[in-house]
Amino acid sequence: MTPPLGAWGLMGTPAPLPGGHRNTVLRVGDHVLKTTRRSEAGIAWLLPVIDALERSGLSATRPMRSAGGTLIVDGWTCEPFCRGTPCDPSCLQDVWPQLALGTRTIKQRQGFASSKALLYLPHGGDINLSHLPPPLARALRAAWRALDHEGPCVVHGDLNASNLIQTGDRITIIDWDEARMDHPGFDRVALGLGTPAERHAAAAWEIACSWQIEPDHARALVKPFLAHHRRAGKTVRPPC
Repeated sequence: MTPPLGAWGLMGTPAPLPGGHRNTVLRVGDHVLKTTRRSEAGIAWLLPVIDALERSGLSATRPMRSAGGTLIVDGWTCEPFCRGTPCDPSCLQDVWPQLALGTRTIKQRQGFASSKALLYLPHGGDINLSHLPPPLARALRAAWRALDHEGPCVVHGDLNASNLIQTGDRITIIDWDEARMDHPGFDRVALGLGTPAERHAAAAWEIACSWQIEPDHARALVKPFLAHHRRAGKTVRPPC
């Protein structure tokens, strides 16, 4: 796919950037263009999230509007290139509380559903449970049902040191493609702080959101997930 550089007044030859394994990520000068599966409203949802982050002392790269006023053009978004230095993984321990506490009043991202909502809804974001074998879908829902009733916050969805950049006196968090409102345990698991129930729920989420986009990866996770499910006293037959 060729990005519509003119929509943002850009010129130059796009160069691939690492990361973004589910999307194409290109750099053009001081800008980054990404393909997206999200809607215009789903990208606009990031704007109040970024405002909340900035109030809590963090930062994020802000999607830019095109000359036509939209955040998406022909399936592409544009944002400033983030200049800075890589963060030490230990920074995650400081960043996560600010992210979680500063975003509890945000509404759900358009087109997405939390793990709690997916107990009843068939799809949201990259997840469509109707495409999974019914026994597996029931096991995934059981894992999400076992989470405690802690209130939701913005969950980054891919919180790791490679997505943190030190920019001046702030830490900038990048790659918000999978972000949503959900149980904070999903990001705690990424920090190695999750409870057993949260780790099991996160494994269920990874299977569900990868089932169509990264099928080999998703199916490789099913056997250990169901083994854990059975050890917890459940009886689920592996899908064919």
